Amino acid sequence: MWQDKLKEIIYILENSNVNEIEVNFWGRKYRVVKNAILSTSVSSPSDLKIVENNNTDKLDIKEEPKDVESTVKGESLLSPMPGTFYSSPTPDDPAFVSKGDNVKKGTILCIIEAMKIMNEIEAEYDGKVVDILVNNSEPVEYNQPLFIIDPS
Repeated sequence: MWQDKLKEIIYILENSNVNEIEVNFWGRKYRVVKNAILSTSVSSPSDLKIVENNNTDKLDIKEEPKDVESTVKGESLLSPMPGTFYSSPTPDDPAFVSKGDNVKKGTILCIIEAMKIMNEIEAEYDGKVVDILVNNSEPVEYNQPLFIIDPS
């Protein structure tokens, strides 16, 4: 099943302007990189030519061990989608979590609004919230770190 997903990711990478995608499947981390070479040549000051060579035949697929997450004490919880980050269910309510809170797997950490749909983001493992990397109502990108959670 994960091989089909990996093939889909490679297809998406080949047919987009993105050069690198990193994904976690079943406790394994995969990084797919597309090598693109850009070169320029100038024959005269008024004549500028840009030559683009996309080498999509060579795709680097590296499987990295799960333990190589980061050198910071804790692991980053990444945004699963682009959207707007909300730390609480409504502006008047307190935040779901704050620095120093202990969380269990499945605890709601925040909401990301994408296309007018509110998506609850849950903790992937038990741990302590070391840092919150995004402010309330800020836009977030796919795979952007949102929280650092220390699983110990």
